Amino acid sequence: QVQLVESGGGLVQAGGSLRLSCAASGRTFSHYVMGWFRQAPGKEREFVAGQRWSGSSRYYADSVKGRFTISRDNAKNTVYLQMNSLKPEDTAVYYCAADSRGYYPTTRTEYDYWGQGTQVTVSS
Repeated sequence: QVQLVESGGGLVQAGGSLRLSCAASGRTFSHYVMGWFRQAPGKEREFVAGQRWSGSSRYYADSVKGRFTISRDNAKNTVYLQMNSLKPEDTAVYYCAADSRGYYPTTRTEYDYWGQGTQVTVSS
């Protein structure tokens, strides 16, 4: 079993920054894609960012390019999402996820494991 635990969410004013963390355990992740998704009230869960556990390939939603950065620390089995220049539209529950195959890294239904989510609220 794979366990994913998110942390780092909170309340921030527009223009501010937050860093989310996802601690992963239970498996070796060398062939996985690690992803961040978000879901606002009344909306579908959407892809935000993804990164292969091995290698440098990274993927971003157009809405966050230039503002968010995904990174990892393999020694700590942790994935991060640095969020800068936050906007009220970024308000959502953010989820960490793991895809064991990585064929379609931006597609929600391809991911096998999910964390419980962490709330990010951006005020204006």
